[in-house]
Amino acid sequence: MDMLIEYAPWVSLALGLLIGSFLNVVILRLPPRLEFGWKRDAREILELPQPEAEQAPPGIVVEGSHCPKCKHKLSWYENIPLLSWLVQSGRCRACKASISIQYPLIEAMTGVASCLVVWKFGLSAEAAVALAFTWILIAAAAIDFRTTLLPDQFTLPLLWLGLLAAVYGLYVDPVTAIWGAVVGYLSLWSVYWAFKLLTGKEGMGYGDFKLLAALGAFCGWQGLLPIVLLSSLIGAVIGGLFLVLRNKDSQTQIPFGPFLAAAGWVQFMFGSQISAAYFRLLGPG
Repeated sequence: MDMLIEYAPWVSLALGLLIGSFLNVVILRLPPRLEFGWKRDAREILELPQPEAEQAPPGIVVEGSHCPKCKHKLSWYENIPLLSWLVQSGRCRACKASISIQYPLIEAMTGVASCLVVWKFGLSAEAAVALAFTWILIAAAAIDFRTTLLPDQFTLPLLWLGLLAAVYGLYVDPVTAIWGAVVGYLSLWSVYWAFKLLTGKEGMGYGDFKLLAALGAFCGWQGLLPIVLLSSLIGAVIGGLFLVLRNKDSQTQIPFGPFLAAAGWVQFMFGSQISAAYFRLLGPG
């Protein structure tokens, strides 16, 4: 048992790499499937004919991985997290097309984050729920970064997971979690409507409200202000660099969800240590 506990973070690192590989599939395939479903439902409501030749996008689980350029089906040894991308120098083995850096980044991020979760919580119920929290956040943030869409398929289950965890007192008590969810949603909802009334523009989407509500359920209402401040700081720095490197103007839309997700995860994992360090810097009095 002691050996299992000792090596648990490294096992979770390997597991995280595998989960990261699956998350890449979800990140790339879920948005087209959602769009396909929305269009199909809209045609049914409007009583419009469905296109006969239109095919549904690839399924998330059923269809195997393949090169997006030449459709070459990947063998198992071409699908090893991180290693396959490195061995193939980031190119498809069949057509030599460049493979997006997203694949190894998501895999590495998921692996390292999973390792940190188990290192912090050990082999426990807290670790199991925290892993699910981490994986959902990574997938939601990546989809928002790519498409400016935060699907309800992620934000709402994350909210309920946080509230359910609070029932068992895993991270915060139920009252703190409920108020965290309520204040989290209403705070960004208020900012959204104030900005819209003043400018006539939409500054963020409803997915951001739901995501902050979910983060409030996990971190409690006390964690909301640090999350918003940290996400704004991260957004200002990374968003500014993005605009400069991509030669975009200040009107370019940048999703806020990835910054919220990053700040929320940091607060969830290290919020108490960050607060303690901050008050130590202030000194006595």
